[in-house]
Amino acid sequence: MLAESHNLIFVGMPGSGKSTAGVLIAKRLGLGFIDTDLLIQQETGRTLQQIVDQDGYVALRKAEEQVLLSLTVQQHVISTGGSAVYSDAAMRHLKTGGSVVFLDISLDTVFARIGDYSLRGISKRPEQSLLELFEERSALYSRYADLTIRGDSLSHDQVCDALITGLNSIKHEAAPNS
Repeated sequence: MLAESHNLIFVGMPGSGKSTAGVLIAKRLGLGFIDTDLLIQQETGRTLQQIVDQDGYVALRKAEEQVLLSLTVQQHVISTGGSAVYSDAAMRHLKTGGSVVFLDISLDTVFARIGDYSLRGISKRPEQSLLELFEERSALYSRYADLTIRGDSLSHDQVCDALITGLNSIKHEAAPNS
């Protein structure tokens, strides 16, 4: 289904299922799994929220960009942080080795799934509302996406099924006509 060197890169809002569905699809397809939020925490020795609280949202975005640009893996599902799409350089780097999958959920679903988002280490301007952030990021997620999965009413297993179906469609579209 995937080329030997191909990765799947998950983008989307916090609560969209990037990590949970990412682990499940990695198991189904026999791929490795990387959660870049965890790599950032490992690299900095701090939680995402601590980075935002101590150094601001721009510092978190810079740390995320550095981690993404340093990734040189193959055959992995990569769950990115919600703000990965703010770095064009990082997204271009990721796309050279894989397909970007946008796990798209509504703002109501974001609220329902993440609850108190002030504790999530979300990279946003201090005066920016979650609605403004959602609208800004949705446009960026769509710009980079090779495949979009609407996940509002889907279980994690259904997201995986939709992803496999979508990947097969992309593969058939890319195949030359015989």
